[in-house]
Amino acid sequence: MASSTYIDPAKLDLDDQVVSINRITKVVKGGRRMRFAALVVAGDHKGHVGFGTGKAQEVPEAIRKASAAAKKNLIKVPIVGTTIPHEVIGVYGGGKIMLKPAVEGSGVTAGGAVRNVMELAGIADITSKRLGSNTPINVIRATFEGLKQLKDAETVSKLRGVSVDHLAE
Repeated sequence: MASSTYIDPAKLDLDDQVVSINRITKVVKGGRRMRFAALVVAGDHKGHVGFGTGKAQEVPEAIRKASAAAKKNLIKVPIVGTTIPHEVIGVYGGGKIMLKPAVEGSGVTAGGAVRNVMELAGIADITSKRLGSNTPINVIRATFEGLKQLKDAETVSKLRGVSVDHLAE
């Protein structure tokens, strides 16, 4: 289950990946002011993943800020074998993502931003479908909403007050 407890990024071996970089132009009296917004996903390939955004006047600085933000916003994703425990739909704004467990060896069937999140989370087999918005930030936020809803068998058995064996029946 995605916990609300803090995960210390210093204890994890995190990789990060730039998902998108947008150029933002603000028109002022003297002309145009250019800034850049970066979207970065960070993960350890073992069930921890996070994302962050950063804005700056230079691209490397925006990426650095986004990477730092991603490492602060880590969540724990329950993984069963090489996939997720159950099907889930994540919704954020106009973005919707359907995540389905897949059989071992089928790989990550996901596009762009979702693929980056799954690979960095360590999920090797999953099927996903993006519904609605295709803006990278909305897609990633919807994906994270879906991942936060995931629960493993131990958590569900504790909530219901039954054994894990009883759930399998």
